[in-house]
Amino acid sequence: MKPPPHGHGTPTLFALLSLSLLLLRLLLRLRFAAFRDAALSLHLLARLRLRPVLLRLPAGAGATTLRVWCPSSPSRKPPLLLLHGFGGDAKWTWARNLPRLSRHFHVYAPDLVFFGAHSRSASPLRSVAFQARCAADAMRLLGVPRYDVAGISYGGFVAYRMAAAEARGAVGRVVVMTSGVAATPGEMREMAAREERTVEEALLPETAEGLRFLVRRSMHRPPPWMPDFVLDDFIKLMCVDQRKERAELLQELLKNGAGFDPLPVLTQETLIIWGDKDQVFPVDLSHRLQRHLGGNSRLEIVKDAGHALQLEGAEHVNKFIKSFLLDERQTGPGVAVAQK
Repeated sequence: MKPPPHGHGTPTLFALLSLSLLLLRLLLRLRFAAFRDAALSLHLLARLRLRPVLLRLPAGAGATTLRVWCPSSPSRKPPLLLLHGFGGDAKWTWARNLPRLSRHFHVYAPDLVFFGAHSRSASPLRSVAFQARCAADAMRLLGVPRYDVAGISYGGFVAYRMAAAEARGAVGRVVVMTSGVAATPGEMREMAAREERTVEEALLPETAEGLRFLVRRSMHRPPPWMPDFVLDDFIKLMCVDQRKERAELLQELLKNGAGFDPLPVLTQETLIIWGDKDQVFPVDLSHRLQRHLGGNSRLEIVKDAGHALQLEGAEHVNKFIKSFLLDERQTGPGVAVAQK
């Protein structure tokens, strides 16, 4: 048998490679964020044994449903409620924290109302108090009488509100991460007015350039490569559905903050975690909150981390939460600085 002429298979090989690359590029262009979202769900289900539960909350909440990622089987681990901010839903926010924290805690991670595809409400309420009541109702429906709570950014407002009012008797310890709870509504509006764009444009971007701005504003070391097609896909996945309702949440937050005047001092022991390079809520607010809470609180500052602290400083955040809730009993005020 004669061998094929030299180079006979080369054009076919190049054609196949080119077609494969074209298909891969098309897949990435159209489905990058959706693929990542599905991969996160699969990881939670298969590796961490967390399952999504859709809860219909009491009628007083106004035809409200809340999706919560819950442990699939009982355990003796202490329950921990994780509350995300405006940057995404529970899966995306806690992607670097759930693997570590689920080893030590019976984790509950809801998509707050108007976030994600399933947490919805017919209620006209947009206050932090409403979010706190919904989260507290969800935990009651899940049969969890007492639990610790950790919230980041907007979730920190909700966690503080739950501990002070809506779930005061159920919340054990509190973790507030990079959340401007101690800022007055007037200061919140002043901070928003100093931005280059409106708060809706900044936190609910509609363009790749807008999302790129948000990432760079939220992270001290943002990813060096952020192509438009990836950012556009993320916007379609995360920022389009229920955008009007989330814009109303932002306006209510700027108007009334956590809904307290004056801000109460929590009776629960509280851990405050902050990035020293936070460009959204300046680190001075962490010291103010620690002074406000006094001896029942502890402050941990992560160097070279921005507002997206749970991503940039995930190792430290996980360690601090575990230490505070399990390994140590914090006594008296303190300030610690974690080196990255």
